[in-house]
Amino acid sequence: MEIRYWILLTFLGALWGSAFMFIKVATPEFGPIALVNTRLLIASLIFLPILLQKKYIHLLKPIWKQVLVLSIMNNAIPFTLFSYASFGADSNILAILNATTAFNTMIIAYLWIGESVSLKQLFGLILGFIGIFILVNPQNSDTTLIASLSALLAAFFYSYSTVYIQRQSVNANKMVLIGWSIVFSAVFMIPVSIFNLPETLPSASAIGSAFWLGAVSTGLGFLGYVRLIDKIGAVKTSTVAYFLPVFGIIWGSIFLDEKITSTIFLGCLIVLIGIYLSNSNKKGYMNSVNTKA
Repeated sequence: MEIRYWILLTFLGALWGSAFMFIKVATPEFGPIALVNTRLLIASLIFLPILLQKKYIHLLKPIWKQVLVLSIMNNAIPFTLFSYASFGADSNILAILNATTAFNTMIIAYLWIGESVSLKQLFGLILGFIGIFILVNPQNSDTTLIASLSALLAAFFYSYSTVYIQRQSVNANKMVLIGWSIVFSAVFMIPVSIFNLPETLPSASAIGSAFWLGAVSTGLGFLGYVRLIDKIGAVKTSTVAYFLPVFGIIWGSIFLDEKITSTIFLGCLIVLIGIYLSNSNKKGYMNSVNTKA
């Protein structure tokens, strides 16, 4: 793979890895639901000028049902769960727990479509759960049980969406599929958000964080993701999963003064090794794992 694509993958990992930090900053002032809707509305403004072009507009009708499912399962629900999880966990922990998407995808693909699991992948799965236990064990971490479960459940929804896309929409235009799912989820969440608006105007830092989540992490991040899939394929693009927890830890340490303890380092390392082993099947669903925040 050309060096420029490695640079783009690293850049995408840095963008998506930063999302957890901005979720942590913005959620207390916006509230989880209002923040997610703001994020999706801003991202929709990035995608709509592209989706409304003549070459894309007719591609929605054949896949509107899949778009509808993804708007809920891949955007609205997991985005909201991660926002709620931010109340009880540091952003670096959220970034690492998000990486469990890879393990969940393997399990779902095995149960749903009977994809085979090698001993190497099984060992990776076991390692991954050991790493998770190290990270969220109350004796080693301040992360609350609710926060851990919310983040893990969000990762599960990402995994389900990954298998669903490959099973139901493998030949669909990814720009149309992902873009319209963001627009749909933004529209669906408006009625709910009306009853969950913040009581006071959020601070400049919270507003800036919400803008970054919508315009950069979600909007530009997914545009880059789609372009990379077109250029280098889903298999190579999926390696962005390794960058997310690393950058999540780095950004949390630099900007939120979150400590990088030996426990976090060990847990993250074990999870990354587990992801590598679990992702060893080069022909399966694992190679298009959705890893966004």
